Amino acid sequence: MRHFPLFLDLQGRDVLLLGGGEALAAKARLLAAAGARLRQASRFSPELLEGVALACAAGAPEAELRALSAACQARGIPVNVVDRPALSSFITPAIIDRDPVTVAIGTAGTAPLLARLVRQRVEAVLSPGLGRIAALAERFRGRLREALPDVAARRRFLEGVLAGRPAQLAEEGRQAEAEAAFAAALARAETAPTGLVHLVGAGPGAADLLTLRALRLMGEADVIVHDRLVSAAVLDLARRDAERIDVGKARGRHPVPQERINALLVELARSGRKVVRLKGGDPFIFGRGGEEIEALAEAGIAFEVVPGITAALACAAQAGIPLTHREAARSVTFVAGQSREGRLAVDFAALARPGQTIAVYMGATILPQFFAGLVAAGADPSTPAAFIERGGSPDQRLLLGSFAEVAHEAGGWVGDGPALLLLGEACGRSPALPGARATVAPR
Repeated sequence: MRHFPLFLDLQGRDVLLLGGGEALAAKARLLAAAGARLRQASRFSPELLEGVALACAAGAPEAELRALSAACQARGIPVNVVDRPALSSFITPAIIDRDPVTVAIGTAGTAPLLARLVRQRVEAVLSPGLGRIAALAERFRGRLREALPDVAARRRFLEGVLAGRPAQLAEEGRQAEAEAAFAAALARAETAPTGLVHLVGAGPGAADLLTLRALRLMGEADVIVHDRLVSAAVLDLARRDAERIDVGKARGRHPVPQERINALLVELARSGRKVVRLKGGDPFIFGRGGEEIEALAEAGIAFEVVPGITAALACAAQAGIPLTHREAARSVTFVAGQSREGRLAVDFAALARPGQTIAVYMGATILPQFFAGLVAAGADPSTPAAFIERGGSPDQRLLLGSFAEVAHEAGGWVGDGPALLLLGEACGRSPALPGARATVAPR
């Protein structure tokens, strides 16, 4: 660590700005925002340093810059000469402002552009409401010390409320409700944190298709309860020391029954841990999220659902297939390939109606029966279809053709990855995108 990071209180204090130009103007804006009184000069003289807290310079003659640097360092006044680390005693970092939360990123003056790029990445995962959470804690600081004088108890309490309902309300800008929830928790003088479960959609598998909120919550989680369809690339983005519990299911293999998963989420939340229930796709589209929130609500556990990109959207986008089209499909129907009892239970008459796109999840084992039932209900066997394996991931594969051709070929074509069927006239409106690894069923 070349520089020691610290935050300087400049409220009402004088700062010298020597020189001019856009770089110095940018620093002036930051310093003014921090409450500093700005003292500007085009040339340096020692009396300018009387009473100043720090000095910045840019765009002045070389001799002036060197004189300022030497005088400041002799007097112990922090000085920064833009893009001149050798003349500076401090570096202005790239700043993320979530007042009163401030994040500063520096590269010891070696690569300011890199610091800005890092700032963009970090800023993307920090909630815009983070400062409101800090302000909530600040408002209750005095009352909290009185109610919980023990430091350890106070820390445990804050870990709970700052990851629980009061913080969530503050983050959403619901200040009055947040203060009421914080006050209620404080009145109970809880010394054990209150559990909160986030049901998070991990998307189709590609790590860069995660939502920003999903990424942030994964970085905060103590434990991640994940499905088989959550890719290793996505799990690698989670907090490094978070416990990972695999409760994944595969065709014909359910090693952890849903009832046990429900009980596990309740148990983990009651232990005070920050729980992320990470599901492939979206939690509420064939992800059993509804069953899990029912169990959490019955147990009195707070929860939040974070949507994800579901398989049909990702598969269609990567394959270049429009799910809707003004001349071909004005509705989209999501269908589960199997019911809870493991059998095919769909309304074939409704699905046989024209003018829609049908997305059949978990359809690999039931495709022949689905084809027979739909054709018997009046569907055209020549309807364009796409059978997609590992959709939305770098390993996506396509089998394209008519409904009859795809139904006949899919059994010998599909591997062990999750597969989805898209069916409808819209499937014939756009060719597969380059690199989609499409296979056309033989005619």
